[in-house]
Amino acid sequence: MDGTWAGVRERVLALRRAPRWRAVFGAEGHGHGHKFELLPTLTEEELRAVERWLGTRLPEEYRTFLRGVGAGGAGPDYGLFPLRPPAPATSAASGRCALPFRPELTAEFDKHLCAEPRRDDHPDDDAFAAAYTAWQAREDELHDTLTEGTLCISDRGCGYYSLLVVTGPHRGTVWEDVRAVGEGVVPMQLVGGAGHLSFAQWYLHWLGRAESQAWDETADAPQPFGPA
Repeated sequence: MDGTWAGVRERVLALRRAPRWRAVFGAEGHGHGHKFELLPTLTEEELRAVERWLGTRLPEEYRTFLRGVGAGGAGPDYGLFPLRPPAPATSAASGRCALPFRPELTAEFDKHLCAEPRRDDHPDDDAFAAAYTAWQAREDELHDTLTEGTLCISDRGCGYYSLLVVTGPHRGTVWEDVRAVGEGVVPMQLVGGAGHLSFAQWYLHWLGRAESQAWDETADAPQPFGPA
């Protein structure tokens, strides 16, 4: 196993015995809690089957995590989504994961939202309706293309998600899908940190915080992982 992940599975599973594991945000709650459980790991053959289905090779840190730690389960916020090989008769994925990731589209998305048509700027209802229909169609297009080249790996709650970039210069880094509040897709960052977080940095930072809280009997109420 890659040295990055040596002992990580054991550390995660050990948290099920910690006195304050329920204090870790996302560990327990209304059917969403990961309870510090991990799915079985993938074999190389299973991993390649997943990649054929997605249409792209996954970033190396994530690949080695899937091979050596688990194919989903305990992780930041409400945990990692499961990733299992498709059944033999399963159709190929949409192919969106293999498309180029274009972070610059978030700025275009923001600009577009600010340009929402107003009735007062149009001579009549028909002109306004036509302008609004065109504007809405472009919004839908941008909304969908923002996550191309990414794999959704975690539910942060409230309509927010964590994405792993799998194509382009930012391949292997984790970004936030905050389209639910009209803010597009932005890099996941730690307070005071610089640059982009790799998958390993993101996951191991969460694990360190989870261990500190779960083994501390004076820990406060659950707090979201977030970028802190």
